[in-house]
Amino acid sequence: MNRPAERIRVLIADDNRAVRRGLRLQLEGAPGILVAGEVSNGIDAVHVARAERADVVLMDIQMPQMSGLAATRVLARPDDGHRPIAVIVMTSYAVDGYVSEALDSGAVGYLLKSHDSDQLVGAIYAAARGEALVSSRVTAPLLREFVRRGGVPADPEGSALLTSAERRVISVLAGGVTSNEGIAETLQVSVHTVRSQLHSALKKLDLADRTQLALWGARNRI
Repeated sequence: MNRPAERIRVLIADDNRAVRRGLRLQLEGAPGILVAGEVSNGIDAVHVARAERADVVLMDIQMPQMSGLAATRVLARPDDGHRPIAVIVMTSYAVDGYVSEALDSGAVGYLLKSHDSDQLVGAIYAAARGEALVSSRVTAPLLREFVRRGGVPADPEGSALLTSAERRVISVLAGGVTSNEGIAETLQVSVHTVRSQLHSALKKLDLADRTQLALWGARNRI
């Protein structure tokens, strides 16, 4: 998994102290990441992210005083001389309306607390590189809307490297079928074949995981 050479300064914004502690413990052991602070509301998220020169903010949606989405709108866009800061929304809600509003607010990622803990470190590395990572539980239309907004650049040269079988697997993945078993059933091939084709496509395109591959596929209309 590629990551930037310099340490990434991460701010944790969540009104649940136990969640903040859990995220801190997970991140403190990750190479190249520095936890720059913790806050419990959106107002503090804005002030502390700027004061501590955060590179990435992990932002809960529902917080007091200022919501996470309102704070994201402030941080994700340059304002009064402040540079934009990458925001990854971390929430318990896989609700289309929340996802759409998060993307409208400028978030570069959308992860579910209960489902994507193993994706967190990779998402932070990706956000620091200006890339996108969203939960595999996000529905296909919203996935396509996300990449349409510029989360992943088009890659016609990469597309030319793929076999027709690999393109079919990516097409199903980008359409919202995320498990090997589901893709295999859709294409009427073996799970081993799907696993092999996904591995080959990831290697050819130099992508970290199947979520990035799904984003790539949607962006390139595979």
